[in-house]
Amino acid sequence: MPEGNLADSKNTFSMEKNSVKEFEDARWRGTDQTCGFRHSEALRMVSKGQNVLDIGCGDGLLLEALVKKGAVVSGVDISEEGVKKCRAKGLEASVSDASHEKLPFPDHSADVVTLLDILEHVYSPEVLLKEAIRVSRGSLIIGVPNFNSLPARVQVLLGKVPENNLPHKGHLYWFNYGVLLKLLKKNNLQIEEMRGNTFWENASLFGLVMKGLCRLFPSLFALSFIVKATVITSDKNES
Repeated sequence: MPEGNLADSKNTFSMEKNSVKEFEDARWRGTDQTCGFRHSEALRMVSKGQNVLDIGCGDGLLLEALVKKGAVVSGVDISEEGVKKCRAKGLEASVSDASHEKLPFPDHSADVVTLLDILEHVYSPEVLLKEAIRVSRGSLIIGVPNFNSLPARVQVLLGKVPENNLPHKGHLYWFNYGVLLKLLKKNNLQIEEMRGNTFWENASLFGLVMKGLCRLFPSLFALSFIVKATVITSDKNES
């Protein structure tokens, strides 16, 4: 019986890895990113001259923007198609599945590690997060969608599948405000800054109201979150 369980475990691992890789390859084969909330906020949170590793770099949109800002960048992605696009732009990128294997970087080798809309695309986000912490010098920028936003709740009440839960999104792990905070705390990450984007936020005066509601009630009004967090060292814990 133990041998059978081990075989089942290996088969499950292979199926999980292949299904994610195939999905991401198909996505990057036919799609290019456009700059959005998560990219602009991450770009703002990085300083000129910092060494940045972008996990889940896709076609290299963020990497390109960081290079223009003066950062030293490299990226990894499970998708060979995404990495090809990065390299075609002259960017340093390699194929790696950090949710199942060790990243090809030494400990504490990057000033900042970015994970933008990546954790929800893997079966075990904590495994990926721990590997990001290992290679960072203490600073991470994390972006995830909010699966419990008000629009998602309304869609459920109307008998519809929320946008973030549709198959073409490829989301495997559902985040909300509470789940994100719990994951960060469990892995000794302290929030330095958290931002959320919301609906109708560009609508003149009403947009200001929506932004205020997003800050006051992020679990309900935020469509997604982006967090800059630092690793709490033993010295900080002792103090």
